[in-house]
Amino acid sequence: MAKLVLNNVYKRYDGQKKKRFQKKTVNDFAVKDVSYTCEDGEFIGILGPSGCGKSTTLRMIAGLETITDGDMFIGDVRINELHPKDRNIGLAFEDYALYPPLSVYENLAFNMRAKKKSEDEIKQAIGYVAPLMKIDDLLTMKSTALSGGQKQRVNIARAIVRRPGLLLLDEPLSHLDGKMRQQLRQEIKRMHHEIKCTTIIVTHDQMEAMSLADRIIIMKDGEIQQIGTPLEVYDDPANEFVAGFIGEPPMNLIQSEIVKREGRFMFTFAGSELQVEVPGRYNPVVKDGMKVTLGVRPVDVLIAKEKVSSTPVPVAIYENLGDERRISVRVGEMLLGMTTVDDVSYQPGEQVQLIFHEERTHLFDPETGERIRVEG
Repeated sequence: MAKLVLNNVYKRYDGQKKKRFQKKTVNDFAVKDVSYTCEDGEFIGILGPSGCGKSTTLRMIAGLETITDGDMFIGDVRINELHPKDRNIGLAFEDYALYPPLSVYENLAFNMRAKKKSEDEIKQAIGYVAPLMKIDDLLTMKSTALSGGQKQRVNIARAIVRRPGLLLLDEPLSHLDGKMRQQLRQEIKRMHHEIKCTTIIVTHDQMEAMSLADRIIIMKDGEIQQIGTPLEVYDDPANEFVAGFIGEPPMNLIQSEIVKREGRFMFTFAGSELQVEVPGRYNPVVKDGMKVTLGVRPVDVLIAKEKVSSTPVPVAIYENLGDERRISVRVGEMLLGMTTVDDVSYQPGEQVQLIFHEERTHLFDPETGERIRVEG
């Protein structure tokens, strides 16, 4: 196993040397001031949209990209200039990159032979890894005869057969269909528990990150937005981007103006008569006329079964997905989505009344996108 540390890492592709005073002013970096620690045996997920810098960060860790500024350590060794082959890293990319003329066994043995390992060592290592990744019945087959899921199993097995201290997975499931992705997610999780290898997976798929990782690093525009456990980033998002990126379906983020009526603060919405009372815990940070972005997850908005005091709103979209129902209602020009497992049905235009789980609402500054927090 290995502990990985990144300190203030930057990456720029124009070849110009970055000056120290530029750190807070330049916008042309693919990766900006990235710092985090991956502990021994930890599974880290780097999550974000395309172009956010997650794969660039992984390639710098692997030694496939040079670092513009900052430091990287594996254990106590600074690896900035260390050759990739000397970093004790296993790599599995989105593309399988197997050798077509070789059998699965020979693909697994190739790098070990390059390291001058004995045939007994190679046989023992493959004998351990092949059952772990459920490819022991494929060892004599050529890679061209394998399915996509089988190829990716071999690809990951090849990365771990040398028992690296650090395993890097770059979008390993993106080529697979939904069912195969789910199966291989389970295999990767089981494999990680078996070999206890420090692992980093890069993905744009939140389900992969949340189901696999002990902690998630969420990136946008080359910068870290939040680091936390899957539950922390879901329940306690640092900003509007994280709130909207994590969760399926994503969190509702609707513009609101807070007004004070009869001693109570109320959320109001442009073009709608709907008003929702502001939870009392926000009283210290809100004021009359304040504009906010109200965040609430679809599971935390309910349709009242009995008449309540809230203003009715019209149903815009109803979807029956079998195991759950998704309903969107119109609030002015905005849509507010909700999900339920109740066996209910609504028609477009039908008027419904809403109930919010007040303790699970979030407020964001509409200008900065940052979370508005209440002290204590």
